[in-house]
Amino acid sequence: MSALDWIVVAGYFLVIVAIGWWSKKRVHDVADFFTARGRIPWWLSGISHHMSGYSAVMFVAFAAVAYNDGITVYFWWPLTIGLGVGVGAFLFAARWNRLRAKHDVKSPLEYLARRYNLPTQQVLAYSGAALKVVDIAAKWVAISVLLKGFADIPLEVGIIFTGVATMAYMTVGGLWADVLTDMGQFVIQAVAGFAMLFAVMAKLGADFPFTMWGDLPDGHGDPISGSVTTWLVIAFLFVKTFEYNGGMWNLAQRYMAAPSGSAAKRSALLSSILWLVWPLILFLPMVAAPLIVPGLTAGEESYVALSKELLPAGLIGLMLAGFFSHTMAMVASDSNVITAVITRDIAPVLAPKVRRLGEAAQLLFARITTVLFVSLSMLIAITTRGEGFVLDTVVQLVAATMGPISIPLMLGLLPWFRRIGPTAAITSWAGGLAVWYVVRYQIDGSTEAAIVGLPLLTSLVLYLGIGLLKPEPTAERDALVLSLNTDPDEDDDTGRAPRERGEVPTG
Repeated sequence: MSALDWIVVAGYFLVIVAIGWWSKKRVHDVADFFTARGRIPWWLSGISHHMSGYSAVMFVAFAAVAYNDGITVYFWWPLTIGLGVGVGAFLFAARWNRLRAKHDVKSPLEYLARRYNLPTQQVLAYSGAALKVVDIAAKWVAISVLLKGFADIPLEVGIIFTGVATMAYMTVGGLWADVLTDMGQFVIQAVAGFAMLFAVMAKLGADFPFTMWGDLPDGHGDPISGSVTTWLVIAFLFVKTFEYNGGMWNLAQRYMAAPSGSAAKRSALLSSILWLVWPLILFLPMVAAPLIVPGLTAGEESYVALSKELLPAGLIGLMLAGFFSHTMAMVASDSNVITAVITRDIAPVLAPKVRRLGEAAQLLFARITTVLFVSLSMLIAITTRGEGFVLDTVVQLVAATMGPISIPLMLGLLPWFRRIGPTAAITSWAGGLAVWYVVRYQIDGSTEAAIVGLPLLTSLVLYLGIGLLKPEPTAERDALVLSLNTDPDEDDDTGRAPRERGEVPTG
């Protein structure tokens, strides 16, 4: 990397530090820290929701899939997310927002104690937090692989550097700093993404990408190829529908931070459109990489090799700043919501005196928890290392266990399932995780479709089946779920929505 590249990277870090300290002025208590009190504009919430799904993993593990298998990477990842978020815009987005607006919920799991019971809330909180710390560790490894490829920086140094830099702005600025960093990431990614696209076009000709398919290895233009199967795409569609509509807790925060339920719906639709369109710009150069940097034995190195081959000084630094931005923004997002879960859901149960802390003490506790959580993820990343860890963790562990954790969380918001209680919720969680363990570790030759899809399917069947056989309705559960049908300004002067008053069918 040239001196100009390092100047660009240094400029990026100065910008995010400035964002963090500017955001600090808007954070006065935990409501500001975790949900921005619903003051994030819908379009910014939508962009942040979209960008929170990116990290350097895309330019390492997914670039490897594009290099080895071709355009199929678009069909099993962003296409399934875009369709899933579009469905969730009508089912989940507004309901997450109304939990904050009507019930002062600051953590996505905070409502579970009322919706089911305290044990259900706790098992989901602990298992989800454990999952997230491993997920974040994989992202530290990914950005460090890129740093090593661009600048030959040792893995451990890269992890420590990016981790400390992330903590420097997220612990002071909370969700505001996270969302504004997402916006900056969006701008950087747009510039860097189009720069790479035009560089590849200049290399391969103005008719790129239309005529490249015949020159690529066999199958690289097929929607289904390599290790990707139709069943895997279907499994991912179901998993991503739950994951990106709130099962990945930080994305529920984006909906909660919008001004209203209707605004949250608009933000979800914007995110859906971005997922369907923008990743094509990013993936087409990755798919074309075998024509420009052929013969790589490690596909994980393809995007770094492509950048070095095509981009001039300055743009490589911008590309690296984009990688930093992807990972740091996603980690900040994940850590903020995990801190919310620990602060609001786990710690008060372990130490009841946490509930009695004043606003300033709660905010300090949240910031300390953030530092400890990120430090633990960095430690895991340093001790595990390796590119294989990235792909195995993100694709198999996260996707497969997301279903059992998110089924009770997500379906518990919907009025059609309000008679389903804690027995079904805990059983579906435990059964899904058990099936994942058996399929992943006890059965030889399990396909990725089975590893990803069967745990979610098991959890769904158990949740619905036990809920039907043993319904556990209560007036409090009914009132909670039905209150999420409308925004506060649509309720009458008793605080009840028309559906709650029996003026329209409840479905």
